[in-house]
Amino acid sequence: MKHAIFCIFLAASLLSSRADSVTRIACVGDSITYGAAIRDRANHCYPKVLGDLLGKGYTVRNYGVNGATLLKNGDRPYWKLGAFKQATDFGPNVVILKLGTNDTKPQNWVKHGKEYQADLRAMVAHFKSLPSKPTIYLCLPAPVYQTRWGINEKTVKEGVIPVIRKVAKDEGLTVIDLYQALSGKPALFPDKIHPNAAGAQLMAQTIHTVLKKKH
Repeated sequence: MKHAIFCIFLAASLLSSRADSVTRIACVGDSITYGAAIRDRANHCYPKVLGDLLGKGYTVRNYGVNGATLLKNGDRPYWKLGAFKQATDFGPNVVILKLGTNDTKPQNWVKHGKEYQADLRAMVAHFKSLPSKPTIYLCLPAPVYQTRWGINEKTVKEGVIPVIRKVAKDEGLTVIDLYQALSGKPALFPDKIHPNAAGAQLMAQTIHTVLKKKH
């Protein structure tokens, strides 16, 4: 009986050890993270490709939501979506945060753009407070090749990106420059806003390069 109990305890310990050895990565974002407009999104969105690149020892989950904003007073705040709770409950060791594209819409930025910095700091603080103590990476938004749905390049460059860089510097966080990685490549953006599978591949490769230097 004692031997059986010991075996059960040992098996549970091994399973726990294996679980602890897996790095959990939460990809928090909008439709670009989700993989909107990508054929066979489940297999070609950037979080899936990133997981494939990282291989064993990593679990990467996609918490992107179409239309999501970082702004709490935006037209679709990430804070109020189920994905936010799911990403939190996941207990990530790494958070890759890419929100800002939808915040450039006039109904969001014109009315609440001044709140973006405070809301970004609040999002960072939220994830920093988790028991898993994740490393947080801030991604610069993808370039906008044509104004659509109110999403525009001017606000990305002059509004969102400077704030992300400032918060990253103040908080001691690493910036992943997806803007530069995807610039000058309009062919990767069939609808001028969302990258195709090749664009998602490039995003994943860019993020992978940064992660492998840190982990």
